[in-house]
Amino acid sequence: MKNRPFTYTQLQRANEILQAVKLIGLGARQQLILSISDTISENRLSWLYKETCGNSPPKGLLPFAEKWFLTWQPNIHSSLFMSYYQFFKVQTTMSPVELLIKSYEAYLKEVSRHANYDEKKPILSITRAWSLLRLMGPMRMLKMTPCTSCGGNFVTRTDESRGFYKVFKCGFCKKPARAGITKGMEKRP
Repeated sequence: MKNRPFTYTQLQRANEILQAVKLIGLGARQQLILSISDTISENRLSWLYKETCGNSPPKGLLPFAEKWFLTWQPNIHSSLFMSYYQFFKVQTTMSPVELLIKSYEAYLKEVSRHANYDEKKPILSITRAWSLLRLMGPMRMLKMTPCTSCGGNFVTRTDESRGFYKVFKCGFCKKPARAGITKGMEKRP
């Protein structure tokens, strides 16, 4: 029996399965993977979840609210993710799925350096990162705006016509009154 080379569709399918396993490992929801895959069925994806994680895929609706990305702490994390995404998009020739994975891994690597990082529940999940890309891309509900104080780019609403962002200050330069105060804080010094 001769060894036949793989066809393009077989390689493409294998690549999609590898990407799906990578996304599952990063905590992606089933709907995210189904929306970016052409060849993986819902049954096969459920099987992949069970093989990769040891349990069934999580159920429920995907997060969508654009307001979540605009609150203080999620905005900083979303902006960090988007900075990586835009950098990789300009500097490489990756597919959109590869860009999502690479940018999210870079984001996780950066936030894991901080003392209050929770590996099991990062502020920005990969599903929310994917939602952010949709809100910034085809839906055009959000955009990146430079801070007039520090010059960094941050996620904001697309409200240019009302002139909101002529003097925009980010969450670092103008922290909200209760920024950083969480339920888990110990006694104040």
